[in-house]
Order: sequence, then structure tokens, then C-alpha cells
Amino acid sequence: MSRSSITAAVGAASSAFLLLVAMPGSASAATGQFRYTYTTAEGYEAVGFLNNPASGECTNLPAPGSAPGAASRAPQNRTDATATVFLDADCEGDTYYTLPPGTGASDRLLLRSVVFS
Repeated sequence: MSRSSITAAVGAASSAFLLLVAMPGSASAATGQFRYTYTTAEGYEAVGFLNNPASGECTNLPAPGSAPGAASRAPQNRTDATATVFLDADCEGDTYYTLPPGTGASDRLLLRSVVFS
């Protein structure tokens, strides 16, 4: 190999390494979709969802057009992580339910927040 070829190879390898080091690490996320049902302020049924939700972070379930603080229901965990759903916001309170990957619950299960393992 010529000196210029070696220099070019070392330069390319160094550049690739610097790109890897400079890139921020991706946050751990559950792969898939988490779905839930809620009722709008007008009384219509709607479906909300979280795509590839972050793991280890509490998420208050958004329910656009619903009454403030209204509970959602009928969760469907179509992610590859366990979902723990809470009746209270901010993943607080003594009322919670664990949904393994690929499972769901009925309309009777009310929830306001969720955290994924």
C-alpha cells in the first residue's frame, strides 16, 4: 500500500469513529404500539396510541378533546415491553395493573398514565 492509501484509510476510519462518538445514544424504547380508548367531550369514542414509547419514563395518556383529567380505558399493549398502567396521573397511586407484551384489558380497566419496562 502506498503512503497516501494508508493516510486515506486512517482518515476514513478516524472520521467514522468520531461520528459514532459524536452521535447521542438512543434512549431505550419499547418497540410497537400501545393503544387505549377514551371518550371525547362530545361523547364520541376515540382511540389514542403511543408508538415506540420510551422505557422507564412515565407517560400521562393524552386524550385530545376529552374532559380534563378524564380516564382512558381498554389498554392494548402491542409493544415488546411490559406496560404498567395507573389509574392516577404521573404513574402514582396504589391502583395499577401490569400488561405483559401482546396483551390487553377490557373497558372496565381505567387508566391515566403508563410506564414501560
